[in-house]
Amino acid sequence: MPTAPLLVFDLDGTLVDTASDLIAALNDTMAEDGLAAIPVSEVGHLVGAGGRVMIERGLRHHGIDPATRNIDTLQSRFVGHYGRAMPGVSQPYPNAIAALDRLEAAGWRFAVCTNKTEQLAVQLIESLGLSSRFAAICGGDTFPVRKPHADHLLGTIERAGGQRDRAIMVGDSRADIEAARNAGIPVIGVTFGYTDTPVAALGPDAIIEHYDGLWEAVAVLGNGWTA
Repeated sequence: MPTAPLLVFDLDGTLVDTASDLIAALNDTMAEDGLAAIPVSEVGHLVGAGGRVMIERGLRHHGIDPATRNIDTLQSRFVGHYGRAMPGVSQPYPNAIAALDRLEAAGWRFAVCTNKTEQLAVQLIESLGLSSRFAAICGGDTFPVRKPHADHLLGTIERAGGQRDRAIMVGDSRADIEAARNAGIPVIGVTFGYTDTPVAALGPDAIIEHYDGLWEAVAVLGNGWTA
């Protein structure tokens, strides 16, 4: 008997709208060095590769070469600000939970594959009361590699007890689309996430503009998979 089909979600900008809290933590981190606040509108340029890269991009936004700063110290500071405020105003996107309910009733299981650190990903999902929903929560430091490397996604599928040929990725960014491509699994792109490139230009197999469209996209790409 085949395993239950698996839907693997990116976290920031895909499953949960975290932009305001991420930017607030970054700005608190930068403010300690006297740097001005970065507007939330810049989130698409900053988020997607984990906190360390977000900090480096934030420094470049201010015209600062990251090589001139102690990124480990800044990252520790960022994690402290972000973790203490969690979940802040972050919430699942509209109708995301209803979409999970419908798919779960049809036999689907779920996992999270994010470039956020595993500790912060688990903390966020737990703080939102959603941890029981996911068979695996894998962060950017869970494996030796991270998205867009195929093994980050494939490792997540394995930890969730899924199969590559019965899995679909859902994401908002180039890292998500390329990870799915590299792993050889279908991918659904969301238009409401954090990316400085329109998701349609990244070539996902399907695109949804809101979670009301997830069921139909999964039905098409999953060929009617059931448990």
